[in-house]
Amino acid sequence: MGCFPWSRDVTKRLKNKMEYKALDQNYDHPRTTLDASEDSSEDTDKKEDYGGVEQSVVSKELDCNRRVGDDDRKKGKSKSFKLSELLHATENFSMENLLGEGGFGKVFKGKLKETGELLAIKKLDSDGSQGIREFVVEMMTLSLVDHPNLVKLVGYCVEAGQKLLVYEYMSLGSLEGHLHGPNRKGLDWNIRMKIAAGAARGLEYLHDKMNPPIIYRDLKCSNLLLGEDYHPKLSDFGLAKVGPTGNNTHVSTRVMGTYGYCAPEYAMTGQLTFKSDIYSFGVFLLEIITGRRAIDKRKSAKEQNLVAWARPLLKNRENIYHMVDPALQGRYPAKSLYKAFATALICVQEQPSKRPRVSDVVKALDHIVSQTYTPQSHPS
Repeated sequence: MGCFPWSRDVTKRLKNKMEYKALDQNYDHPRTTLDASEDSSEDTDKKEDYGGVEQSVVSKELDCNRRVGDDDRKKGKSKSFKLSELLHATENFSMENLLGEGGFGKVFKGKLKETGELLAIKKLDSDGSQGIREFVVEMMTLSLVDHPNLVKLVGYCVEAGQKLLVYEYMSLGSLEGHLHGPNRKGLDWNIRMKIAAGAARGLEYLHDKMNPPIIYRDLKCSNLLLGEDYHPKLSDFGLAKVGPTGNNTHVSTRVMGTYGYCAPEYAMTGQLTFKSDIYSFGVFLLEIITGRRAIDKRKSAKEQNLVAWARPLLKNRENIYHMVDPALQGRYPAKSLYKAFATALICVQEQPSKRPRVSDVVKALDHIVSQTYTPQSHPS
């Protein structure tokens, strides 16, 4: 396995991309169930075979990073942290510093002793090879990306059986907390559209600007982090997948993601495309507009699935005013609300071919954002 593409050597960059694609393809196997926690005996055997290889990959990448010069580090490239540094920064991973918890581990707030810099430190679960997979894929993806709407990887640590990823600290937390948290603060219309447009631009970078292109595969409110002034950034790239290239139309992989956000054709066949991300984005946009969860078991059977609830209602334009988040208190521009709902609806079309490209979604949302709303001048 070669170094991450931190070097300016073009040959090394191309070699890394080829190896990244090969490694990414080797990790996933076709599967047609959303329950990624239960593997067949065949998959389990394969995981065991990969275990040693994956751990070796982590070690090689760590050794590679030690050879990276100071010039690259000064440019903000990922660096290797000592475990003692991160233990001190998080007060030995105190639960008081816990920021959140995902499928692969917990995220803690940390403060570096020497510089006072605030960081977010993901401590991956030590049991199982899936944690190693998530660690390697996220490191590789974030080492390749550079975009204002994608979270920055500051560094990492592999020591004493621990696997840690160190990110920039996003002071306002996840979008999920603002929309659904117990102490949620109401987001006004302008902020919601700003967040949606920023998320779309981050997704556009992964689909259209990266080489090789990347399918995010885990777009949801809990993975959208907010910085100062509600600046949005996509995070958590452990499920990222190199997308189809050339004449290929899809990538066959076992189904992974979050129920409610997963495109129906991907859930049924394991065939992953860029349009799978578009479907997830449509669900994400509906959440922002309606204030409802993608799946909410507390509601009646007909209203538990956000997309199933929204689709029939959106056939009649007059229904949109009853679907908007009550927290907005009627403060939104009617025309932009309709355009936002229309964008979400076309993204969650059942047939992938009818869903738009991400560049078209960006254009639609950027146009909405450009129409700044003020309640005094635009009564709904």
